Amino acid sequence: MKLIIQVPCLNEEDQLPESLGALPRQVPGFDVVEWLIIDDGSHDRTIEVARQFGVDHVVKLPQNRGLAAAFQAGLDAALKLGADVIVNTDADNQYDADAIPLLVAPIVQGRADLVVGDRNVRSVDEFSKIKVRLQLLGSWVVRKASDTEVPDVTSGFRAYSREAAIQLTVTNRYTYTLESIIQAGKMNAAVASVPVETNAKTRDSRLFNSMTGYMRRNAGVITRVFAAYEPMKFFGRFAVLLFVGSMLSFIPFLWDAIVNGNSDGHLQSIILGGMLFTASLQVMAMAFVADLIASHRLVTQRALERIRRVELAVNVAPSHYLPVEGTYTVGQDSSAPQDSAVAQDHTIEVTAERRAGVESAASRAGGLTN
Repeated sequence: MKLIIQVPCLNEEDQLPESLGALPRQVPGFDVVEWLIIDDGSHDRTIEVARQFGVDHVVKLPQNRGLAAAFQAGLDAALKLGADVIVNTDADNQYDADAIPLLVAPIVQGRADLVVGDRNVRSVDEFSKIKVRLQLLGSWVVRKASDTEVPDVTSGFRAYSREAAIQLTVTNRYTYTLESIIQAGKMNAAVASVPVETNAKTRDSRLFNSMTGYMRRNAGVITRVFAAYEPMKFFGRFAVLLFVGSMLSFIPFLWDAIVNGNSDGHLQSIILGGMLFTASLQVMAMAFVADLIASHRLVTQRALERIRRVELAVNVAPSHYLPVEGTYTVGQDSSAPQDSAVAQDHTIEVTAERRAGVESAASRAGGLTN
């Protein structure tokens, strides 16, 4: 059993020594524990510091693509490096690494596919009262949308089984936390949570600059994800509200016409009712279209899952991988036949010259894309 702990990074040379120093090298239930960092277009010495502290694997994106893209790149690399379980944690040492054995235990025991570390946001000193309320509200909305019982949906401290990682596809460009839980719930994956401690704040968040920005972006993410995964509920409720509004708008005209026998007045209520009724029909039509799009997205997701399984079976190397001197192994898909030629591990020897050549090529690619 192999555990890979992945750490998305953006200019983290100051935080990495403390963060990596806290990560375990031995975890109950695993024969091998390896560390992977995903450098999301850093401009400092993030990679050099990571190697100094013994990181086993490095994925370097040529430019900053955001946390969600870095997270997805890490999952892809960890799978291709043979991980049976993947733990994701932050580079700012926000989460207590001593909780990793507790985090992976439900997966090792076969009780969960995804485990989320619950920070108990009410007890986090750095969170203001309004942020705590927003966290709790957002978690409630995501629980309703995902049919799960995760109390802290924005926590980035989580563990994925190999199967859950293969099936996960994040499309949101801002954050992976909310969509991945909703997706797991819709796939009927076993989702669990465990209480974890947090460390003192070492730097400000990179995802937002102010509380207003936090509210705006998280509200947008929740709305978009809910509309994508529950289109009939999302648009259908708007359609019902508009229909009820149209009926209420017709009441003055209908009352005067039925009770008093006067059907000449209340032109405004007739116009308003007609507009709201037309809008309700249009929104309901949007609901059906969105539901068809959601069905197509599900088919696409299944196709991507099959492609990922094929890549694992034929030992496709991780994208943007910067090998460390020595050797590394591209892991096999556990579902592939053990006597199959494509199921054999590929061990690649990396010299200093080869590593320098890869880094130079990655640097040139970054210059072309920036």
